[in-house]
Amino acid sequence: QVQLVESGGGSVQSGGSLRLSCAASRYTYSRYCMGWFRQAPGKEREGVAAIDSDGSTSYADSVKGRFTISQDNAKSTLYLQMNSLKPEDTAMYYCAADICRFFWREWTVVNPVLEVWGQGTLVTVSS
Repeated sequence: QVQLVESGGGSVQSGGSLRLSCAASRYTYSRYCMGWFRQAPGKEREGVAAIDSDGSTSYADSVKGRFTISQDNAKSTLYLQMNSLKPEDTAMYYCAADICRFFWREWTVVNPVLEVWGQGTLVTVSS
């Protein structure tokens, strides 16, 4: 069964850090490209960071230099290290996956349509 489970959200003050985790079923992890998306209240869902099967990464301009996406192949887990958090980073963060050619087609699309989504984890940054 294809499944993604996020964890690691919480509340922090501006300038703080959080690390999100996304545990994937081995079927998903080995066959799909994966990434992090977020949706702030009243806003559309957008891509934050993604990683390709060759390990190359992509980031939204708003998080470049502050967020780092990584993976642990042994644990089939995707991570998002978030540093220097700002109030505008407040959102529900989702892990998502799809076959790579579909994933990268949707990566820059607002409200992307991808095959597998986690339940989301809330990140709140206070000023």
